Amino acid sequence: MSFQIALNFEDGVTRFIHAEGHETVADAAYRQGINIPLDCRDGACGTCKCQAESGRYDLGDNFIEDALSADEIARGYVLTCQMRAESDCVVRIPAASQLCKTEQASFEAAISDVRQLSASTIALSIKGESLNRLAFLPGQYVNLQVPGSAQSRAYSFSSLQRDGEVSFLIRNVPGGLMSSFLTGLAKAGDPMTLAGPLGSFYLRPIQRPLLLLAGGTGLAPFTAMLEKIAEQGSAHPLHLIYGVSNDFDLVELERLQDFAARIAGFTFSACVANPESQYPQKGYVTQHIEPGHLNDGDVDVYLCGPPPMVEAVSRYLGEQGIEPVNFYFEKFAAAA
Repeated sequence: MSFQIALNFEDGVTRFIHAEGHETVADAAYRQGINIPLDCRDGACGTCKCQAESGRYDLGDNFIEDALSADEIARGYVLTCQMRAESDCVVRIPAASQLCKTEQASFEAAISDVRQLSASTIALSIKGESLNRLAFLPGQYVNLQVPGSAQSRAYSFSSLQRDGEVSFLIRNVPGGLMSSFLTGLAKAGDPMTLAGPLGSFYLRPIQRPLLLLAGGTGLAPFTAMLEKIAEQGSAHPLHLIYGVSNDFDLVELERLQDFAARIAGFTFSACVANPESQYPQKGYVTQHIEPGHLNDGDVDVYLCGPPPMVEAVSRYLGEQGIEPVNFYFEKFAAAA
């Protein structure tokens, strides 16, 4: 039986390999052109030590404690020269992708749909045969090349890959290179090139309640995460707070309502910062975090938004005396 292994390198590049049940992760990676650093294949040197973030696996007993201690095993560390997958896994590699002789994968596709959801938000879908080979972790992003330009822009997936199609939520930046193309020139069938996946902001195994905080088009990675959660279910409650600047920035509310109907334990709220807003809930995301959402710190917090939002949430948690078990965040800023 073959399992999919996501290898996350320290420079943000993610590559996916398939490992047969009988082969080690290091051997499977080498077979597919990726050299995970190692000095032996006997579990003696510890050079190939990595951290398994999710999945089931067998470490066997053919290694020495100097290479991998019992405490490290308890914290999810593995020796990839000994690790044999028993399910799909995510493994963090403490080395740059170039050192391991791998690089970002590149894909050719074409626009299948482009729509302006509001004055500030564009929905883009692209499709192509090559995208059937595209794998990524919900929450990650790719670099999309702006057609007619050598420049690229980074965007998080707002959906999972289905039948060779993926989607994005893109902020409409006046004068922006990608925004100008999408609002003025783009049409179905136009070719697009993307490279990735990239990023350490992605959905981990759900082991406790989640608080998801989205600012503007920072909603995109969460809709991809929620698609995955809708497929696999969750034994823990999830709450999303979606904050925007103005009423017209609110998009995808019907989609969030659909997720609430499909995912047991999922709730969401939205708020608008503009005091002149007609939306019922006004203010910033931090004003709508309730004590129950933080669960006395036994919570994983995911945040995607502009830098001031990340800083405000970090400050708010400190003021509340709450230290989440995990706090994952991604800052983004629009490129002109």
